[in-house]
Amino acid sequence: MAKLVELLTRRLRAESEECFFWATHAGAELNLLVISGDTRLGFEVKRTTSPKVTKSMRMARETLGLELVRVVHAGRDSYPLQEGFRAVSVYQLLDEVQPLPHR
Repeated sequence: MAKLVELLTRRLRAESEECFFWATHAGAELNLLVISGDTRLGFEVKRTTSPKVTKSMRMARETLGLELVRVVHAGRDSYPLQEGFRAVSVYQLLDEVQPLPHR
């Protein structure tokens, strides 16, 4: 999981001070929250080939005001999970996740 988070941060060209692990006492968490200027991106990494949206992910999206949470998974395909959530195949990561705009 740590390697995927590292790959994501490199792909985004995010600075280390823009990248966070986010969690609440209630148990909601995101493996990677990137805050760069006005841009806020959320990523959750799952080892499954068929990810599902969890209560934790919904809470993170709502609390952080994220338009989209990407759920990176081990399957071959990328697809919408439900409004505000997208399953992103590790095999399609470079196509699905673009670098942050230059500041």
